[in-house]
Amino acid sequence: MENRRENDEIEIDLLEVLHILLGRAWVILGTGLFFSLICFMVSKFILVPTYESTTKIYILNKTDESSVTYSDVQMGTQLTKDYAELINSRYVLEEVIQKLGLKAEYRDLLKQVHVSTPTDTRIVAITVEDTEPAQAMQMANCIREVASSHIQNVMDIEAVNVVEPANMPTVKASPNVSAWTLIGGMLGVLLISFAIIVRYLLDDTIKSSEDVEKYLGLSTLALIPIAESGEKSKTKKKKRK
Repeated sequence: MENRRENDEIEIDLLEVLHILLGRAWVILGTGLFFSLICFMVSKFILVPTYESTTKIYILNKTDESSVTYSDVQMGTQLTKDYAELINSRYVLEEVIQKLGLKAEYRDLLKQVHVSTPTDTRIVAITVEDTEPAQAMQMANCIREVASSHIQNVMDIEAVNVVEPANMPTVKASPNVSAWTLIGGMLGVLLISFAIIVRYLLDDTIKSSEDVEKYLGLSTLALIPIAESGEKSKTKKKKRK
């Protein structure tokens, strides 16, 4: 019986919380819209957009020009991580900085370069992120050229084939205005809902006869109404006199 009572009390509390949230639905929705508007304005007009340009290379370490064995393909797949390390090496990136005359350090350019190797492939994708679309494309092509020669010298590779030259990005990679707006709205709804629930849980005042019976286990004998309107009318009559 005691467990049943505890379960009933928990269910009533949850229903009350839900009732309070529904009663303040306009406040919650308004706060969500306000946060969405703020995130939209920040992502649309304040944050600097960035663009990504990607170029792809294919590396084949073959011993015979006329045939490619399975061991060649398997070995090349295992070495793609080594190629990625060579592309991100200080030698390659510093030479790119020197060739393009960039005002950046090695670590700064390293944060802009992302090298990925799709699973079970020998294709290496080099992606460069920059605030200028043309410069992102130029940097990606330059990194590919410098890295190709560096890989040939270090790994004793015959040739590095270009699968795809760097593209001219026309759509910004970040920030995503739609995602920012949606996340901002959800964050606003969660914050205001949390504040309403906390305020409800901390409020231990008794507001009605039902609260007396619920929390104190006592039954109310009578209610004394407060006639505020009548008192206000009497005071107004006295002032007129």
